[in-house]
Amino acid sequence: MTRTGGALLVVGDVVTDVVARHRTPLAPATDTAAAIRTLPGGAGANAACWAARSGGAEVRILGRVGTDAAGWHERALRRAGVRPLLVPDPEAATATVIALVDGSAERTFLTDSGAALRLSPADWSPALLDGVARLHLSGYLFFAATSRETARRALRDAREAGVPVSVDPASAGFLAELGADRFLAAAEGAETLLPNADEARSLTGRGEPESAAAELSRSFPLVVVTLGAAGALVAEGGTVTARVAAPPARPVDSTGAGDAFTGAFLAARLAGADATEAAGAGCRAGAEAVTTVGGRPPADPAEGCRVTGDGRWLTADG
Repeated sequence: MTRTGGALLVVGDVVTDVVARHRTPLAPATDTAAAIRTLPGGAGANAACWAARSGGAEVRILGRVGTDAAGWHERALRRAGVRPLLVPDPEAATATVIALVDGSAERTFLTDSGAALRLSPADWSPALLDGVARLHLSGYLFFAATSRETARRALRDAREAGVPVSVDPASAGFLAELGADRFLAAAEGAETLLPNADEARSLTGRGEPESAAAELSRSFPLVVVTLGAAGALVAEGGTVTARVAAPPARPVDSTGAGDAFTGAFLAARLAGADATEAAGAGCRAGAEAVTTVGGRPPADPAEGCRVTGDGRWLTADG
């Protein structure tokens, strides 16, 4: 179902990212030179920012942050055009991710979930769906009992209100720890599932993304599997119905590329695009995202930097 004329509400993680780009392999027990930046991130927040950048509907995000960085994150979200609905946590620090990005632009994450997975049912209210045409749940919420219950309540209330729900499984590593069956049971009722190829394999045990996408679409009405530079697969009713190519790009950092896809995909769906058209918009955003350091479209020098083809940092003032 495509529902237009309302806002996108993202419920998910707001994270402080420390991005370290190293051209040479990590040297154990000594120094490795790197370009390091601290940037706002989080799969949910990143997707919200890319959705807002895509234009059209109002975008809101509900997330839990520590009091240590609540103001910084709220300002960054507002600058990106997102309405923040942040819950300050007086006990836990804001989630932090260290992203190690190698010379091929591939990233490895070290994750401290902090306040993000402490989003509780008390932080949720069905009234948050007022004026909302689509709800998106970051899969990270499903990896802790408290936030998983919050996600389930939000999903239930959205379905009762006739609001379609999408879920991004978020992490193949965390999926393996939780177990595919538990994740799929928690996400039951979502209209759209947006895994990458590794996550689709983890959820199904199928080796080929096409087979995994088809199997997942027997449980969810619409499944879109992202394939990085190879584009995306669209599956419905147990069949892959479309293969969408990604435009070429010169990657410098793959952090947040999937979030960019998700945000642009959801914005396109809200604008009335069908699944294949929306996947095309997602692929274009993902291709742009890999040319930018960090997980969000940079708004100003304080929030992000673009990298030139020769690897130099380029800010708004050059």
